[in-house]
Order: sequence, then C-alpha cells, then structure tokens
Amino acid sequence: MSKSGDLITRNYGGFRGVDFYNRADGVSLYRSPDALNMWKNYKSDQCVETRPDIELVGTAYASDINGFFIYYHTGANHKIVHSGTSLYDDGDSIYASMANAKSQYFVVGNNLYIKDGTNFLMYNGVTVVTVESIAYIPTTSISRSPVELATDQAGGTTFQDVNLLSPYRKNAFSGDGTNLYYPLDTTNIDNDYTPVVTGTAIAFTVNYTTGVLTFATAPSTPDTDGEDNITIQFKKTVSGYADKIKKCTILTEFDNRVFFAGNPDYPNLVWYCSNDSTTGLADPTYCADTDYNKDGTDDSPIKAMVSGNNALFVFKEQSQTNTAVFYHTPTLDTDYGKIYPSSHSSIPTGCKSGAINFNGDICFFSERGMESITGEITTEDFLTHKSTLVDKKLLAEDFTNMQLAEWEGYLVVAIDKHIYLADSRNVATINDHYEYEWFYWELAYDVNNLYVKDGVLYVCCNKGVYTLTKTATTIQSYWTTPEDEFKYPHYQKTTNKRGCVADIDGTLTVYTKTDNNDEELISTFTETKGYVVIKIKKKKWKSLQLKFTSTTPFKIYSCTLESYIGGYLKR
Repeated sequence: MSKSGDLITRNYGGFRGVDFYNRADGVSLYRSPDALNMWKNYKSDQCVETRPDIELVGTAYASDINGFFIYYHTGANHKIVHSGTSLYDDGDSIYASMANAKSQYFVVGNNLYIKDGTNFLMYNGVTVVTVESIAYIPTTSISRSPVELATDQAGGTTFQDVNLLSPYRKNAFSGDGTNLYYPLDTTNIDNDYTPVVTGTAIAFTVNYTTGVLTFATAPSTPDTDGEDNITIQFKKTVSGYADKIKKCTILTEFDNRVFFAGNPDYPNLVWYCSNDSTTGLADPTYCADTDYNKDGTDDSPIKAMVSGNNALFVFKEQSQTNTAVFYHTPTLDTDYGKIYPSSHSSIPTGCKSGAINFNGDICFFSERGMESITGEITTEDFLTHKSTLVDKKLLAEDFTNMQLAEWEGYLVVAIDKHIYLADSRNVATINDHYEYEWFYWELAYDVNNLYVKDGVLYVCCNKGVYTLTKTATTIQSYWTTPEDEFKYPHYQKTTNKRGCVADIDGTLTVYTKTDNNDEELISTFTETKGYVVIKIKKKKWKSLQLKFTSTTPFKIYSCTLESYIGGYLKR
C-alpha cells in the first residue's frame, strides 16, 4: 500500500501502436491514446517514428488515377496507369476508351489483362486489344455426320461449352462422300458472318435460320474411318453473354483460374475461366457459359473474394438469409472435371467493403470493423474481431472507397485521406482473443489506389502516382502517452522535476497536460539524439499526459517519468 511521499516511476517504452478504445482499465503504457503519422519501422530501430512521406513518380495526370499496375515486359518494369478514360504505359497513351471507374489487373502468360467493369482488355506490351477479339473459340460438337435431308439431325457428341466472351463456335464433322447437308448444333446463326469451313474447298450455301450448310458436292470421307475431317466455324451471338464477364468489378486468381464477380445484373453469381489445356495456366479468354456458381440469394451482392487455405472465400453484404460468407474448394467431377461447388458458412456477419488475405488471415470489413476467419468456417467459433483499438475512428469512416494492401508486414487500410495500419507482428489480447496492433496516419489527399511492388508502397492520389519513400520532409506527427494516474487514481501527485528522461532522435517539442487542463509547452529539442531530461514541475494532479510532436521526422524510444504520491483528491 502506497504512503504519502512515495516515489512512483512509470516507464513508457516498447511502443506497439495506438489505442482509441478508451477502456475502463485505461490505455497501456506502451500504446498511445492519440498518435498521428507514427509507426514502427521494423527495418530500422525498435522505436516509433514519423512515417515516410509520399513523393510523386513522374508527372501528374489530367484525371484521377483509377488503376495502377507494374507490368514486366521487354526486360523492364512498365508503369501502367489508368487515368480518367485513358490507359498509359510509362506515360505514353496506349488506349483511350477506358471506363472512368476503378480497374483491376492480372498477368497470365506474359500478357496483362485489364478490367474496368465495362472493358475487358489484353496488353502484350505492344498492342491493346479487347479480349473478345482474341477469345478462345470452342468446338461445341464433334463426330457429327452429314445428313440426307436438310431437316435431319446430325447427331454427334457435345464437346466444349459455349464461350461467354466469343460469339464464335466450331462444329466438327466426319464426311461420308455422299450427303450434302451439314446441320450445325444450333439455329438462327448470325447472318453477318459467312461460316469458315476447313477440310474441304467445296462451295456451299448457308441457311442462317435453320443453321444448315449445303455443299455443292459431298465432301469426301476421312482417311481414318470415323475421324472428323470437316470443321465449320460460325457465329452465334447471344445477347448479354459477354457482359456477364465484362461488367464484373471483382476478380481474384485461384487454383490457376481467374474468378469474376460483382456484376450488378447478377449480384450473387461467381464465374470462372477455363485452364489452357497446353500450359495448365488460366485462359482468361475462355469463360464457359456453364462455369459459374450461385452464392446465396440475389438480395445481397457479393462485395469481395479472397483465396486462401485452399479455398475461395466469397463475402456478401448482410442478408436476411443469415449467411454472408460462402466458400469454394476444387472438386473433381467424373462428368465435368474440376468444379468449384458453392458451400455456405455459418457466418452471418456481412461484408461492408473490402477483404484480403493478410499474412494468412482471411480478413474482411463489416459494419463492426475488421473481422478475421480464424476457426473452422462451418462451426460457431469462426470470427475474431481485429480492429478494437481503432474502431472509434474507423467506424466513423465511409467505407465506400476503401483500399487495401499488404506492405512491410502491415495491412494498409486507406479510406479517403486516412490510413490505418494493422501490424501482423504484434498482437493484443482483448476480450480473451488476439487482435492486431494499429497505427493511424493522415495524408494530404484522398487515396484512390494502393499497390505494392518489390517492397515499395505506391499510393495513387491527387491525379498522380506516389511512392511512400520520402524521408526528408515536412510532416506533422506526434505521440502522446496515456493520461496516467500512476496506479493511484484517488491520490494527488507531484512530478519529480528531474525525474523525466526520454530517449529521442530528431527535432521535437514536448507538451504536458494534467487532468482536463490545456496542453502546456515544456521543452523543445533541436537535432537531438539520445537521452534528454525534460523538466516537468506539476503539483496536485490526478492524471498527467506527455505529448511529443514535430513537423519534421523524429523518433522516440522510451520515456521515464517519476512522481510523488500525495494525499487524497478533494471532491
């Protein structure tokens, strides 16, 4: 039991992040209840320090940045920028008809694919083309037979599915040297395209309504009995087919395929592309009309998709069906090959905006903040809340323009001008479960996109692409200690005026605040490195708080403060 006159020493150090929660048991000495633009740089010293600033890469563009990607081709990295309705490669315009909306990128087979919710493009480093113009043309029927009458059926075997991204199809026939009529496997084919026949040069006519080709003379039989020797390529446009993929705004890569969702016309559907039979890689130009899954009802749209733990997780808005998270695992089917059936979880919490695989944790943002799937997804114990320490600020944000990126062991959560950093290396025990430690930043501009390449964080804002690499800068940052009652909230305290020592680096100012009073300037230190004595003389206070602040980068390693315990506080 403390007695009046006892000296109490408080050590602030081993700093871990902010705590905006204001719990009844107070803020830990290694956290700050109010810090700005500070972080822990694990490549540097074990301290908290001012964050780096953003610096412009190249020049600014005419419009906001809707997308950014670094694409390696011709032996170098190229900065692909989608600004307004234009697409640029290292500042050179390569396409001028983009949608003025967020775009997404992925690379398959050295080709860059670009989606903006309207266009689906491919760039090979030289030319930008629409995926529709190069889309895979499936052979939908094989082993078909010519027939005696134009109204007869050609038989054959269904082979490949129709490609949503291509109006073209092929049918393969085995000629018999006798019959002239070659019925296709569909009717009402497009009359603006003359079918292309390979295997014979015999002239033919086309009935576009019935889908029958009539040859002037019968094509010959194949060299090998039963072999297909005649292939007919034709065009059959199905209204809205291509838009099923083109209007998707969410994509992710999983199991060597690309999955698409976020089509406002089909809010609960997930499509996926085929694999290239030669390379085994995804073929983004072939999305079969049967390769899709329905995740729940269409009253709640899909908000995000994340791959991890050998599954594809699909996050939806809150739904009346009480199921908001679905997952897909690869399954081999004897008839259809590899499929991805939809399974529902027991998770009722809906996704408001954004999801990511953060260092192995499957995380998403709900109306309550950041959640993580940490248990068996089919059981009751599956979700862990991860953002308690910053929820007081985070939940006041508009999640509409949330941007996520994993960088230097942090999850960077950018919402307009504000950035929240979740630390994967430090965890906090809150309400009997583990959560992340957090830092909080403010930028000068709204963030449109985040991108990480080779350890560099690219921040797209203010109509430009910036890197978070500038260290010699002017930037407002500060770190405050908790409103410390020195373990005795009902007693008055008096500081030991030579009993405050701080280990700092840089130019900074120290303020103090007691109880509900205003901040008071104590000392300013210029280009200081090491321990300094901060002379604080305060009497008869209940709680005391220190603030270290500067407009230039600084570091703080630790601080020790001594105070004497006095008598009981007066009412």
